[in-house]
Amino acid sequence: MKFGLFTSITGITWQQLCDLWRHLEDTGWDAACVTDHFMPNVPDPVTETLECWTALSGLALVTSRMRIGTLVSGNTYRHPAVLAKMATTVDIMAGGRLICGLGGAWQRNEHQAYGIPFYTVGERLNRLDETCQVLLHLWHEPKTTFRGQYYQLDEAPLYPKPIQQPHPELLIGGGGEKKTLRIVAKYADHWNVWGGPETLRHKGHILEAHCSELGRDAAHITRSANMPMQITDDAEAKEKLAVGLMRRFGRSETEAHDTVLAGSVAEIQDKIGRLQDAGVDQLFIPTFLPSWSLDQLDQFITDVAPAFR
Repeated sequence: MKFGLFTSITGITWQQLCDLWRHLEDTGWDAACVTDHFMPNVPDPVTETLECWTALSGLALVTSRMRIGTLVSGNTYRHPAVLAKMATTVDIMAGGRLICGLGGAWQRNEHQAYGIPFYTVGERLNRLDETCQVLLHLWHEPKTTFRGQYYQLDEAPLYPKPIQQPHPELLIGGGGEKKTLRIVAKYADHWNVWGGPETLRHKGHILEAHCSELGRDAAHITRSANMPMQITDDAEAKEKLAVGLMRRFGRSETEAHDTVLAGSVAEIQDKIGRLQDAGVDQLFIPTFLPSWSLDQLDQFITDVAPAFR
């Protein structure tokens, strides 16, 4: 099992972000990713927010070992050919450590504020499907001609090529069972979703069914989960974390309790063990929920993680 941090770039200075990532690398974390938003999803979104890919390029230079990436980059924000060039450059800057995480995009307020078309859920996912095709063609081929419904390329080159071969790790984030997981089955090296052992087990079976239908070996796809973490013996603190998840993300009580990773060291290790039994290879802990602190992260990597390495 590998362990990564899922870092918001809202409400944090550049220096604080660099210091955090250096600390993560020094203390043994396997990966770190940034969110991709232009502003927070709150009524008054006037909060300092760094830009995802330009921040990631800088973070590539202040780290040297961890895998780094986006969790996840909103597909509607950038043309896929431009994104392919950006991701390639970051992979080169990072020495071949990029996790190129993509999702359909969901945050309506920033689309409205910045004049970015939001589209329907179906169109956003159809565009994500085409984007995956464009990325893979550009990363692999000398020149790419692509005639999609949404994107068209004409003899487009992409040089230099990424360091990672055959291409940068392509992560698709999301749990939609009919379309998103099918996109994962068709193109992804890595699938990421919010959830705990029961969520990942259930959706993992659906992913495997899509892979079987498409003739792909599901074992070739890395699976990772996002779970807010708090090491505590306080039952009220555990419940507060679950309630916060329900309110922020609209999760049911069952889903929230499955997703929350809270309790004693032994309880957390037991839940990670069940997550591993559900086929999960990697765990990401978010830093934008109230339970996180540097002390908590240090205790996790020192007391919890060694049992799974």
